[in-house]
Amino acid sequence: MSNTRVLPLLDAAASEEVAPCCPPLTERPFTAEEAETAARMFKALGDPVRLRLFSAVASHEGGEACVCDISDVGVSQPTVSHHLKKLKEAGLLTSERRGTWVYYRVEPTVLAAMGKLLTIAPVAA
Repeated sequence: MSNTRVLPLLDAAASEEVAPCCPPLTERPFTAEEAETAARMFKALGDPVRLRLFSAVASHEGGEACVCDISDVGVSQPTVSHHLKKLKEAGLLTSERRGTWVYYRVEPTVLAAMGKLLTIAPVAA
């Protein structure tokens, strides 16, 4: 019995349909809820180890990474697990257990949403 599943490909054209967590910073002031969501994501990425882990997952071949392949970030395995948990709690990663290993994947809309958040909105002429 195979433990493999087919994951859907993201359509590049669909990136316009991504509902970001918040409007671009220059569009209008954030609501309290939008500020909480954005702060949670950026706080999770504010730690150098978490940023390295997030980058390792995001750039890994196939778009997902086994914890066994990304653990070499200069901290112990329990600390890696703690940081990956924080990234999941912030909504930045998803995970799937396959046998004894856990595979991590960047939440599909996260990068697009964060990019839209940091986009400078065009100024009306």
